[in-house]
Parts: sequence; structure tokens; C-alpha cells
Amino acid sequence: MAPAVLVKNLKKSYGNVEAVKDVSFAIEPGEIFGLLGPNGAGKTTTIRCLCTLMTPDAGQLEINGISVLEDPRAARQMLGYIAQEVALDKVLTGRELLELQAAIYHLPKAKSRDRIAQMLALLEIEDIADKKTGTYSGGQKKRLDLAAGLLHQPAVLVLDEPTVGLDIESRTAVWNFLRQLQREGTTILLTSHYLEEVDALAGRVAIIDSGQVISSGTPAALKAEVGGDRITLRIREFTPDAEATSARDLLTHLPVVQEVIINSAQGNSLNLVVNQDADALTAVQTALKAANLPTFGISQSQPSLDDVYLAATGRTLMDAEMAATGKRDLKKEKKQAMR
Repeated sequence: MAPAVLVKNLKKSYGNVEAVKDVSFAIEPGEIFGLLGPNGAGKTTTIRCLCTLMTPDAGQLEINGISVLEDPRAARQMLGYIAQEVALDKVLTGRELLELQAAIYHLPKAKSRDRIAQMLALLEIEDIADKKTGTYSGGQKKRLDLAAGLLHQPAVLVLDEPTVGLDIESRTAVWNFLRQLQREGTTILLTSHYLEEVDALAGRVAIIDSGQVISSGTPAALKAEVGGDRITLRIREFTPDAEATSARDLLTHLPVVQEVIINSAQGNSLNLVVNQDADALTAVQTALKAANLPTFGISQSQPSLDDVYLAATGRTLMDAEMAATGKRDLKKEKKQAMR
């Protein structure tokens, strides 16, 4: 059986910028598959190529065995696409917008009427269906956007950051709805930079960084691969390079420590992989005290998808996100703190 979605050796550049260098993955029918990575990693470009909104420079794209490049019209009939930014006509009511969407997909009037009623009920927006969309809250807009994308009953639903900007209640409602769609047989591809979202929803995940897949598998398997518990340690708020290196060399020789990574993007904090069945936290604190090294902050946790990303790239997803958006100049902050 052909996979529901096939992306193979996808490449896409904008001028001299390689947005997608070489991305490959396959999604089985009825699976929720997550693309995880920071903004600018290539997630949105990948799905826009898959949804016929962009033409790739190279690669193979298929929906249920149909080539997206050779027969885009047939591929679109099987696709539902929900973009990151909700684009609704403020002067239309929710029902009018769905009627317009149904007409675009050439749904017969009787089927259109029944399907709209079904989607309004399913997404619990019947009470606002005849209000103008300009009056909707963020969560209501997202639900209406989902209704529009599902109106023609696509076999594959593609969502780009489906819950960005939503409150906890609206996010939970979207998560529950996506799980229900999966139970009914819909294949779902979602992109996100929310670790908990991908961990909660996706049966398998591909982590993208700088236009390439750096790791893929089930969330449980990926976390098991990095092994051990995690200790995050800060010697100082912004630790000098020499002191961080000294601490790394000291802690690496502890029997309970498997690996130490210096995270320069977070003020030279140290990320330790430690044995799960040992009192690693006490051992680390004792060693630091004996070496007259201070402890600004320390915590222990089980492996997460962020640890998978850290092990592969040497930085956390938050660091990558901040670097992509330019929210912080960490080197400048570090220099100022050390003056």
C-alpha cells in the first residue's frame, strides 16, 4: 500500500537561500505525523510544496500514490490545508464563508448544506455561524478555518502551526478534534514548534533544522535514543567560556554522568545526561562544591524532544527560535553581564 503522504529528496531555494535542502519522510494512512522545528527551519516551505502552493526545485511528492507535481488537481481533491495565518473575510458570516468554500469545491447544494451543518456541530460553532467572522475570537476563527479545510472530506489534512496564538482551552479543543479525525481515518500532517503539541498528538515525528531532517521516529523512541535523565546546570547566569569548560571537564569524569554539552546560546549553561538510577543531582552538586564552583541554577528532568534536538544540534529549540526571530542577542547580553 502506498503511503498517504510521500516526500522524497525535496529541495527548495529562494535565490541563494536554501530553505529546504533535502527533506524526506513518509506518512502512513490514518497517522498523525509531526514536523517539529523552529521558525525558518523549512517546515512551511515543505508543506506549501506538498499542497501545490509552491513548485520545488527537486524532489518527489505524492498524496495516496498520486504525484503532486504531475497531477496537482487530483492531489488537491485529497488535501485539506489549514495555514498558520487565519484568512477570513470579515464581512461574511461563518456560514456564508463555508458556503463559498463548498462552491469552490463544487459540492452539490444538498451535500453542501448537510456537510456545513455537520462541521458547525462538530466544531461547536453553531451558535456563531450567522455572525460576521470579524466578531470571532481567535479560537473561534481557528475552528471555522478547520471547518473550511475539512468541508470536502479530504483524506489528508495538512496543518501549519494549528494552535499558534490560541489560549489553553482553544488549544485543547483543537487537539481533541484532531484525535477524533484520526480515529475516523483521516491522515494528519502538522507542523509545530510546540514540543508538547507534537509529543501529545503525533505517532511519529521528523525534526527539521536548517532545511534538513536531523532525526525521525516515534517520540518515545527518539527520547529513548538520547538515554538517561537530564540535568540543566548554570554555574553563573552567564558563565565565562573557561569556567564552563572547566566544569564540563570536571563533571564528565563523574561515574553518574554520561555526557555534558555546553549550551553557548544560553549563557554557557551545561546540559548533562546522567544515569537514571543514581542520585546524580547530589553527585554533581558535591563535585562542584569541592571544586569551588558556584551553582546559579540546577534542575533534573526526564528526556524530552528538546533533548533530542539539543543532542543533534547543540542548541535547544528555544535557542533556535530566538536566533531565527532575532529576539535576543545572547553574545551581547553575555558581555554586558560579565562587565
